[in-house]
Amino acid sequence: MEFVEYITYIGYTLLIIGTLGTVVGPKVDNPLIRMLNVEVPTIGVSLIFLAYDETLALMTFIAVNAVLSLVLIRAVILDAEYKEND
Repeated sequence: MEFVEYITYIGYTLLIIGTLGTVVGPKVDNPLIRMLNVEVPTIGVSLIFLAYDETLALMTFIAVNAVLSLVLIRAVILDAEYKEND
C-alpha cells in the first residue's frame, strides 16, 4: 500500500471514531472533552482532503476550523462563568 492510502484510511477511521465520540459526547460533563470529540472528526476530514490533494479545500477547512475552535473555547469559558455567577 502507498502512503496516501494509509493517510486516507487513517482519515476515515478518525472520522468514524470521532463521529461516534460526538454522538456520545453530550453525555459528558467536561466541556473540554466535548470539544475534543468534535475536533477528532475534523482532523479525519483534513487527512482525507490531504490524501486527495485538495489543497484549497484543505486550507479553507483548516482556517475555518481554527476560528470555530476559538469561538467554541470562548463559549465554553463564558458558559462556565455564567454558571459560577448563578
